[in-house]
Amino acid sequence: MTNITVGTKLPELTLPPISRFTLALYAGASGDHNPIHIDSDFAKKAGMPDVFAHGMLSMAYLGRLLTNWQPQSQLRKFSNKFAAITQLKDVITCSGEVVELITHNDEQCARVAIQACKQDGTQSLIGEAIVAL
Repeated sequence: MTNITVGTKLPELTLPPISRFTLALYAGASGDHNPIHIDSDFAKKAGMPDVFAHGMLSMAYLGRLLTNWQPQSQLRKFSNKFAAITQLKDVITCSGEVVELITHNDEQCARVAIQACKQDGTQSLIGEAIVAL
């Protein structure tokens, strides 16, 4: 393992543009078949321009960012807040940076600030994780 210090950046994760196919696959995998995410007519009647991504899909992308960096078994806490809707065709890039080295439950850990951003720089999710070192 490389030396992890405050300021260590996680390797970015950029996903393909959000598509209807991605939303359908996620709906099937998650069991979240809310029509606002998969039915254009329903979404438009609700005042949206079209269907949009499940918030938990972007959270899953942040989870992938973390587990690409460290094994899942080292993840101690993972939370986020939803800041913006992810629309069809948005390209999401997930990033993170170690902001503090701490002791958590008698274990050396890193507190990592994480975010998912759209191609225009808008943050769609903002969160943090505690990862055992």
